[in-house]
Amino acid sequence: MPSEIDVDEFPSVVSVLENAISHYNQRPAFANMGKTLTYGEIDTLSRQFAAYLLDELKLKKGDRVAIMLPNCLQYPIATFGVLRAGLTVVNTNPMYTARELKHQLVDSGASVILVLDNFGDTVQEVVADTPVKQVITTGLGDMLGFPKGAIVNFVLKHVKKMVPDYSIPKAIRFRDTLELGRKHTLPEISISPQDIAFLQYTGGTTGVAKGAMLTHRNLVANMQQAAAWVGINVRLGEEVIITALPLYHIFALTANGLVFMKFGGLNHLITNPRDMRGFVKELKQVKFTAITGVNTLFNGLLNTPGFDEVDFSGLHLTLGGGMAVQRSVAERWKKVTGTTLVEAYGLTETSPAACINPMDLKDYNGSIGLPIPSTDACVKDEEGRILATGEVGELCIKGPQVMKGYWQRPDETAKVIDADGWLHTGDMAKMDDEGYFYIVDRKKDMILVSGFNVYPNEVEDVIALMPGVLEVAAVGVPDDKSGEVVKVVIVKKDPALTEEQVKAHAREHLTGYKHPRIVEFRKELPKTNVGKILRRELREESPGA
Repeated sequence: MPSEIDVDEFPSVVSVLENAISHYNQRPAFANMGKTLTYGEIDTLSRQFAAYLLDELKLKKGDRVAIMLPNCLQYPIATFGVLRAGLTVVNTNPMYTARELKHQLVDSGASVILVLDNFGDTVQEVVADTPVKQVITTGLGDMLGFPKGAIVNFVLKHVKKMVPDYSIPKAIRFRDTLELGRKHTLPEISISPQDIAFLQYTGGTTGVAKGAMLTHRNLVANMQQAAAWVGINVRLGEEVIITALPLYHIFALTANGLVFMKFGGLNHLITNPRDMRGFVKELKQVKFTAITGVNTLFNGLLNTPGFDEVDFSGLHLTLGGGMAVQRSVAERWKKVTGTTLVEAYGLTETSPAACINPMDLKDYNGSIGLPIPSTDACVKDEEGRILATGEVGELCIKGPQVMKGYWQRPDETAKVIDADGWLHTGDMAKMDDEGYFYIVDRKKDMILVSGFNVYPNEVEDVIALMPGVLEVAAVGVPDDKSGEVVKVVIVKKDPALTEEQVKAHAREHLTGYKHPRIVEFRKELPKTNVGKILRRELREESPGA
């Protein structure tokens, strides 16, 4: 394993794509719902979308384009189109509520949003109060060809009732943007390594989502680091990776979208991994070589009938991240698939990979692994001193994958990146004599639900809007399925306030994984002598869900 990687081999994410196109033009690149696009087709279609953005919409270098899509063929076409145009992708969770979406669009200053029809009503609700000048809409079946695409769109809207009615004046269909783009030739766009490729939104201790500025250099560096680490057994041009985690999540974006593009691999996109039976049915039809996921995904698959009948003969890489991998899940995965579930660790702010366990690991070891090439890791105390092996402190990371900073928030950036360039992760960890790192606890109050960050302040702010609530505190409690779930502890102002009213209010204002699963009412909340609510005390009192 090299201790350093060549960060300068590719000046941008676009050059990685163009390298893959030149080497693997006729090879399959992305597959979804029975339709496959080659690298050559991704080349053509992403060029068309880029030309539309530049020549029809007259966007200028650095402008932001929001993409609000699940895993479908439109995602890579649009993402690579935005990047080829010298613009910045703002990845947007399709499950956002109107409140969450409005914040992200206003904060990022996005001038365009591409949205799946299923979520068009959310965009309709807020678009007038944002800087967005053009809305692009698309149906899940739009890139699947005729007649399949038309059938998929019809069933989703009229049979499954998954596409609500919405009306956005002057919105344009995604397929029409490609047609318009065909009329133009994409000019040569100069993209520098320091240009921002993605504004990847992540919560903060304040509960306000912040955009991590991930440059082309950050993403290329992390792709090179992860590719060096996982590429030992890779067969170029032959890998098939199951992409069930959403590509708008930094883990899948880099690990699947970029690393396997460098390998000339095929990303097999799973649009709705929550439909576990459908997911297993799809896995039975694909001879795959790699899969990434979070603990809940692996656990869900293992508990779905028929999973043990899947053909695992080609599988040589299973990478788990986003949340802690549980020993029981890892051991069962090895037993069923014959492949070790290798745990990795990263953050949105590190593009994301920072530590990964060795690929030849025989069994689960409870560690997050070793720092990847060109990455330094250490454990620091409250005063910033580096601690000795075995001592617990805050895990800090330094390397070319560390973000440029938070978008338009230098004060927040200064809180997490110190004067020496160390990123303070907020995770409490220790290192053993062999250099392996172990997460002990989280310094922050952040709650981790199935690999997604939930910030207590945001949940508390929403619940506090209820007239019947006097005080509220949100904490994470252990859960076998999702790692943690959100629990809210409330002091009532209105004695008639019920648990169901609280949950209904949360459903209206928060994405699903942020919903409180447990609601507890108390006479008072534990506080410090200055009146700050002691969340840690509430956590320690909670035996678990």
